[in-house]
Order: sequence, then C-alpha cells, then structure tokens
Amino acid sequence: MRREKLWCWWVAAGVAAIAGFHLLPSGGLAANLFYNGIGLFSALAILLGVRLHRPRRPAVWYWLSAGQAASVAGDLVWEYYQYILHQAPYPSVADVFYLGSYPLLAVGLWLLVRGRRRGGALVSAAMAGTGLGLVFWIFVLHPIAAEASTSRLTWLISTAYPAVDALLLVMLVRLATSRGGTTSTWILGAAAMLLLVSDVGYSIITLNSDDDGNQVSAGFLLAYVMWAAAALHPSMAAEAAPGRSGGARHDLAHRVFLTACTLLPPVMLFIPDVGDNGVDRVAIGAGSAMLCLLAASRVTGLVKQVQAKAGALRELAMHDDLTGLPNRRHFEQSLARAAHTGRLRVVFLGLNGFKNVNDELGRPVGDQVLVIVAARIVAAAPGALVARLGGDEFALLLPGDGSGTEVAEQLIAVLAAPVGAGGHELLVGASIGLAKAAEPVEALRRAETAMHMAKDTGEPYRHWSPTLDERAGEHARLGAELQAALHAGDFRVVYQPIVAVPERRVVAVEALVRWQHPQRGLISPAQFIPVAERNGLIVDLGAWILRTACEQLVTWRAELGPDAPDRISVNVSARQLARPRFAATVADILTSTGLPATRLTVEVTETAVFGGGQAVTTLHELRALGVRIALDDFGTGHSSLGLLHTVPVDVLKVDKSFVDRVTEAGRHAVIARALIQVSDGLGLTAVAEGVETAEQAEALEHLGYRLLQGYHFGRPAAAPDFRPRVHTLDA
Repeated sequence: MRREKLWCWWVAAGVAAIAGFHLLPSGGLAANLFYNGIGLFSALAILLGVRLHRPRRPAVWYWLSAGQAASVAGDLVWEYYQYILHQAPYPSVADVFYLGSYPLLAVGLWLLVRGRRRGGALVSAAMAGTGLGLVFWIFVLHPIAAEASTSRLTWLISTAYPAVDALLLVMLVRLATSRGGTTSTWILGAAAMLLLVSDVGYSIITLNSDDDGNQVSAGFLLAYVMWAAAALHPSMAAEAAPGRSGGARHDLAHRVFLTACTLLPPVMLFIPDVGDNGVDRVAIGAGSAMLCLLAASRVTGLVKQVQAKAGALRELAMHDDLTGLPNRRHFEQSLARAAHTGRLRVVFLGLNGFKNVNDELGRPVGDQVLVIVAARIVAAAPGALVARLGGDEFALLLPGDGSGTEVAEQLIAVLAAPVGAGGHELLVGASIGLAKAAEPVEALRRAETAMHMAKDTGEPYRHWSPTLDERAGEHARLGAELQAALHAGDFRVVYQPIVAVPERRVVAVEALVRWQHPQRGLISPAQFIPVAERNGLIVDLGAWILRTACEQLVTWRAELGPDAPDRISVNVSARQLARPRFAATVADILTSTGLPATRLTVEVTETAVFGGGQAVTTLHELRALGVRIALDDFGTGHSSLGLLHTVPVDVLKVDKSFVDRVTEAGRHAVIARALIQVSDGLGLTAVAEGVETAEQAEALEHLGYRLLQGYHFGRPAAAPDFRPRVHTLDA
C-alpha cells in the first residue's frame, strides 16, 4: 500500500467502521467496545503517521495522540463503572480523562499554529473567539452554569465541559485565521470542528431532554477518524508557508467572517429573551467593549504594517540590490543635504577592464567581483558615504576638508590586490576622479570628468581642473564631428614603408589614418583616435580603414607587380577586437577586395589583449583565416613575454623607446638585442619601429634585425616610394 494513499484508505475504513457501529445494538457492551476500538486505533494511527512521514515537529502529533488516548481511557473507565460495578456516578474518574483530553488537543493545535505568526493573526483570532464565545456563553455555557446542582463539584464539572469546548473553539478560530495551511492542517480543523459540534449537540440534547445523546456518536467517531487521517496525510510533514495568502477569495472570506463575528453582540440584543437576563446583558456589553478594543488594536497593527512596508520600500529604492550600498538616487539626495553645510568633496571611481570579466567569466563572477570591491571601498574610506552609481562605477562623499588624495591612494592600494571570485584570482584596477564644488550636480560631474581623464591618460587618479572641462568640451565637439567627417570623406589613409635589410626593399607598409578637417586643417590621430575609441566610432572608422587599405594593396599589386609591397599592416583597436563578429567582417572585406588573407597583418597593442576574453578569441579566429598578427609597441605593456603564451603572434614590433638610444652602449642596446633573440627563438618576425637615422638602422642590422620602419626610410604618405632605399649615413 502506497503511503501517499494510506490516509484515503484509512478514511474509507473509518467510515465503514462507523456504519458498522450503528448496526450494533445501541448501548450494548459490544457497541461500546467497538466505539472504543475506533478511538484507540485512531490514537495509534497518529503515531504511525509520525513514523511514516517524520515531521519536523513530532510533538504536535504526540499531543494530539495523547488527547485521543485520554478520551478512550475515559470511555473505558465509564464502561467499567457501568458494566462491572453497575453504577452510573456523576461526576466520576472518567470525567477527569474526558476533560483532560481537551487541553492535550489544544496544546497540539497551539504548537501547530504558533510558528505561523503574521500581522494581526492573534488579534483576528481574539475577535472571532470573542464573538463566537459570546454566543456559546449565552446558549450553552450559561444555561449549564445556571442549572441547579446537588453539589458544587457537580456544578463545577458540568461547567467545565462547555468551558473546554470554548477552549477548543478558540483554537479552531486561531487555526481558521492562520494562512499557509497544508491539507493535513485543514483535515485537523475539520476534526476539531466535528468534535466541537458533537460536544455542543450533546450538551444541548442532554440539557433540554432526558435523551442520552447517542445521536451524535457518529460525530465523535468521525472526529476520531479525521484526527488520524490528518496524521496519515503526507502533507503533515510539510512546513506551512508563513504569511502566504490564499488569494483574493480567501481574504474576502476572512474579512466577512471577522465582520460577522464583530456584529454578533448587537445581533444578540434582537433575539427574544436574551437581553432579559442581567448576566447576559453584562456579557454582551463586555463582549462589545472587548471587540471595540480588538478592532482598534487591529487597525493600529495594520497602520504599523503599512508604515513598515513603506519604510522597507524606501530602503529598497535607495540602495543597490547587489552590493547593498546606497544607489545613485540616495547619493544625489545626500549631496543635496550636504551642500547646505559646506563645500562638497566627491570621489568618482570607475573599474578598469571590468567588462572583460563579465565577457570572459560570466555575469555571476562579475557580480562577486563588484560585491568584494564594494566592501574594500567602504573599508578604505571610513566615514565617507559610498554609493554604487551603476555598472562598475562608484562614488564617495568625503567628510571634512582636504584634497582627498590620501583617500584616492588608499583606494588604489586596496584595489591593487587580486580579487578572488568564481575560483579565479582577478586583477581589477580603477581610475579615480576627485573634485570639489558647492553645487551637488556640478561636484559629481566634475569628479566623473576627472575619472574619465585619468582613464584616458592611464593615471591612477586625477583632480578636476578647468582645463579638463575644456578638453572634455573639445572631445565632445570632436565626437560630434567624427561621424560627419566619416560620411563626408574627410579621412584619408597614408602608408609608411617597412623595409627589409640589407637589400633595402619595401616589403610591407603600415596603414595610418589622417583627418583633413575642412576648417581646422590636419588633425593629429593622437587627438581624435581616443575620442573615437570612447564613443565607439572607432569600429566604423576601423572598418573603413581596413577596406581602404586592402583595396589599395590590391591596386598596387596589379599596377606595380613585383615592385609592390608584399603585405599591408592595419591597426585594430580594443573595441573592434571585443566585437564577436569582427573576424567575419575581416573575412568579408578580404573576399570583396580580392586580397589574400596572408597579405594582411593586423596590429594590436598589448593593452588591447591583456585582459583576454573576446579579444584573444578574435585573434585566434583571424589567425585561422590566414591573417598575420603583429603585437605593436612590444616591451612597453603589462606583461609582454607572458602574452606570447596566450596570444597568437607572428610579428613583434619593437617599440621606438628601445630604438632611440640603440647606438649607445647601455641598457637600451641590451634590451634591443634581447628582444631580437626572443623573436628569433620563438620563430617570430621582428620589426624595429621609429628608426630615424642611418646609425640606428646600421646598429639594428648589426644586432640581427631584418625589418625596419621609421622616418629614415620614409614618412607616411598616400603614395610611398617603393624603390629600394640607398644606404647612406646621415651627415
């Protein structure tokens, strides 16, 4: 038999047993023993349910089983009096067991519902209990208490029975007004209701007639069966969800029920003969007063709940969900309040390379990094208001006076340590801007401007100054003009020769972009390339440069034949490499222009690929096409030699800083020699950049360099001279 269906079989068997009980001769020993057997098996079935389903709070069910057993014990004692001693005493020891069963059941029900506290639940139960208890007093408890008795003990026992029924009523009301009950809970409620109705029916019948009340035996027996059915139901082991609503219909029924209970005292006054009794009038008055107080308490509780929820919503609206820090709205309001007390000191912090963490390791790891970084920022700036403005940007409102330099240095120090997240040790740097202002919006703007400038220049932090606004304004103007210039054809591509020694033949060219502004003339790439990087136009501009360069090499090879350069190099930015479809864009351009992939070299800087992620993936995709990869400005980046293990590289372009003093004895010549040895050892091609004199060319050739590039061999031009260079020393 499956344990999930055991309770159904139990109910079916119980109903059949109750039907069998009524077929036996009423009042006989066999019928009474059969009655007791149903009660005893019900108590044992509760213990079986505990063993089968292993509830987290078995004490609930032990108390309920004990209540059942006490009731059965009372029946057995009474039958001993009746059939062995041939007596029918009242009161007797049996009444002790009968009355004792109710507190046991009440304790079990109380243990069941005590963990489901929600606002107003106890007050609601008290309101319902007061209204229903008043009715119970008037129609049941008071008539029994007023009945003439032969002794005080008899009166006391007679009064105790409706009193314990009132206790059961209170527990039923508490159970009915709680939320989140399981099926087992509702079966228990049905059992308690059957017991209460049967008790009340028995009391009314025996009070108003000479009948023995045997008509309600079925109710008592069915209550036995339902107590056990609740224990055998699988949901008895499930924890009820505190505060879970049963829906709008449940809430409406709950309100209607409480309203009806509250209106019971005045309704009693309209019932004939009820108000004639002085005791009943006092009870009705006391019940009405109690209900008024409980209603006021409930309203007060509801107001407090609304206020608490409003406060919680304000807290949520003012704080960042991920880090728990104040958010931008909170920070801006705090700035506005602080502006009334003095000049504002604001620090604006932006993480460097955080996008690579999200792209390569996923957003969950990125979230862990943000949480750890947020904690470090708070620890590094005690007394400051720290807020997460969004993404990887944070802001601090510093107390007191001062430049904030010491805070910036402390922040840089704590963020320099690796961040452990997702099983990785990650380096997450930061760029910091500092500013002072009297007006909140201006203070935040200045700090952000300084942060962006620090990020552009590679400085750890930067203080705001008016020149930064001028530069930012210039960048904004350039950014607005860049798009128009690209469509107007104001950009042009020039080419600088890369010469092979000793034959001095131009074997390749590097494509470089120039901007011929219609009003301002020639604008240096150092001015507009960073702006294009920042606003994203570098992607479109880079694609145009690549296509133009490929078309040009195809034209030269068709026109010049063997005198044309073998390859062309094109610089690619970090933004371009971060695009997942960049390799496909390169493939489309090669196909449409007809240039073989082996004739194209893509130049990337060390900083563009240092963070790994999509950039390195893109390089592998380009390498698979047959495109050569050149590492530009080699030796000046983060970890040049380490990159050679992770980045697919064909060409090392040795930075000009190592070439400038290569003719002098010293470290620069040693480094230049070491770099060519590394290149040769790894099977890579080395190109020395920035060669400006014949002496430098001769020294580099002596060190083993076979490809040179620089003004000595030709400045960038739209149509370079591809004739072999004559080797002469500068005068």
